[in-house]
Amino acid sequence: MATPEQEIRQNLKYLRLLARDFPTLEAASAEIINQTALLRLPKGTEHFMSDLHGEYEAFTHILNNASGVIREKVDKVLGEEVPAAERAEFATLIYYPVQKLPALLRKQTDCGAFYVRTLTRLLEVCRFVSSKHTREFVRKALPKDFAYILDELLHAHFEDHDKEQYYSSILSTIVEIGQADAFIEALCQLIKKLAVMKLHIVGDLFDRGPRPDIILDELMGHHSVDIQWGNHDVVWMGAASGSPICIATILNTTLAYNNLEVLEDGYGINLRPLATFADEVYGSADVSRFWPKTDLGRGAWRPEQLAQVARMHKAIAIIMFKLECEVIDRNPDFEMADRALLRRIDFERRRVEIDGKLWPMVDCDLPTVDPACPQRLTAEEQAVLETLCRSFTESERLDRHTRFLYDKGGVYKIENGNLMYHGAVPLTESGSFAIETFEKHGYAGRELMDYCDERARRGYFAPKGSAARQSGQDFLWYLWCGRLSPLFGRDRMTTFERLFVDNPACYGETKNPYYRFINDTRMDRMILAEFGLPATSHIINGHVPVRAVEGEKPIKGGGRLIVIDGGFCRAYHEKTGIAGYTLVFNSRGMSLRVHEPFQSMQKAIEENSDIVSSVDVFETTARRLLVEDTDEGEEIRARIRDLKLLVEAYRTGLIKP
Repeated sequence: MATPEQEIRQNLKYLRLLARDFPTLEAASAEIINQTALLRLPKGTEHFMSDLHGEYEAFTHILNNASGVIREKVDKVLGEEVPAAERAEFATLIYYPVQKLPALLRKQTDCGAFYVRTLTRLLEVCRFVSSKHTREFVRKALPKDFAYILDELLHAHFEDHDKEQYYSSILSTIVEIGQADAFIEALCQLIKKLAVMKLHIVGDLFDRGPRPDIILDELMGHHSVDIQWGNHDVVWMGAASGSPICIATILNTTLAYNNLEVLEDGYGINLRPLATFADEVYGSADVSRFWPKTDLGRGAWRPEQLAQVARMHKAIAIIMFKLECEVIDRNPDFEMADRALLRRIDFERRRVEIDGKLWPMVDCDLPTVDPACPQRLTAEEQAVLETLCRSFTESERLDRHTRFLYDKGGVYKIENGNLMYHGAVPLTESGSFAIETFEKHGYAGRELMDYCDERARRGYFAPKGSAARQSGQDFLWYLWCGRLSPLFGRDRMTTFERLFVDNPACYGETKNPYYRFINDTRMDRMILAEFGLPATSHIINGHVPVRAVEGEKPIKGGGRLIVIDGGFCRAYHEKTGIAGYTLVFNSRGMSLRVHEPFQSMQKAIEENSDIVSSVDVFETTARRLLVEDTDEGEEIRARIRDLKLLVEAYRTGLIKP
């Protein structure tokens, strides 16, 4: 074992760099004291959400109320002496200060007294949620313009009679000079920031819902967030990098749900060339199977508008199926030759071969498909596709969001004993890790997940025009729908069948055996061990909605695996019976939050309605968890060890102060 002096000499280069931040023995010693004390603070609250699918209003509300955490703090601070309706109104003010405050002021007979009472209550709640944090952390979180005054008020002792007039004077002056609204808004934002230490998004921000771009803007403004990619995310990432197949795929989904707003208003994508082409080529074609979904309560649409969307949908779907043939040909290791279904159509008999069985087609009106070479794009289709590719790659906002997804995201994440991923760790029928061969190498388990992460990054970061970039883009599409994709978890995506075959018997998408073993504690332990975690850890999973209406439970595998996709998206509400699960992990343990369907932000503001319907505390800790019990605690202990070496280096003269 090395002596302290030997250890210092081995790390001298690093310690000299550390000495720039702590240039004296006293400075390094003070930091050791600070960091050691930090270890004894309670663990910060972690908030887990999954499968947001563009439902930005519901997301914003759950983000604002921290899945009920803030209402719990309000109830605890104000107590039962304040009526429940008044507490609900006060909580809504914290969620939506800009929108709620004017409505509250209109009801007041004495606005000055209302301001002082509200500011005092907000300070009490803020002081309570800041108790888990160091004063330095809170100071850094303070809004710059009001930092000094808020710091003074947050650490005020109102029972100190010598300063009672001093604190009262601050509050009355805030009101007198017309800054109360700004201070209330600042305090509400600070409470929300301090209530949740970290936000984890376990995949699928895009598709089905109307505005995933608004969700991404919110996430980019969050103080601490990470994202585990879902299959709906990676196909958008591929589209942003210029992949034609990914662009056609997201257009197919977006048009199917009539979500043109996100493309045109959110990202400035020019859909006019596609609309013009569709009107010209599919103007008299049968588009009944391509009619967009209009049952999600999002506005009224004229029949002629829906008809044009249906024509656009059919036009891009055919382009997509052609491009799928090309990608499958380029990547034989995807083992998806059976999914090049345009080649399996018998146009004379109007049927298609799927898995060796012939199925009658209800729509063979495909004016751009040449039976002799079904995958060949027409010149007009190629021109439309090139225009769309330019539009996607030139969207600055989409590129900014995609960069954020790469910077903050990955296929999986391990933090504080929790393994988070969106879909599945692919298994064989016998329950062992499935081996998948790509680029002449076999991958399974964690190694497969790491490979998927690396190759997905090629699609965006490899040089433009390079083989590596195209390989990465093709793989982003594979992650969307490939049979052993850990983000997809099924053997096929039956889009073609649902559009062209009127028989649900061929719509089946067989789930990976992972989902059959999901309640088997042996599988959970095997996966946790594969990722270097003990059997007491947890897997946080999204992707497959929990059918609560049928009695399905989100907690599986003896409490080791938690599925938090409960149907956030409106399109799933009928199947699930709820509007999603979220998970909260604080110093006391883990709790699932079950959410009711969210009607609208306006209703929440006007009626003080919340959407947490129940809280299921399913695991409590034997003692309160502290920072020293977390991954951050391990980093702090390592930092303390380094600082102690620096102190010793100062004392021995190996480094001069």
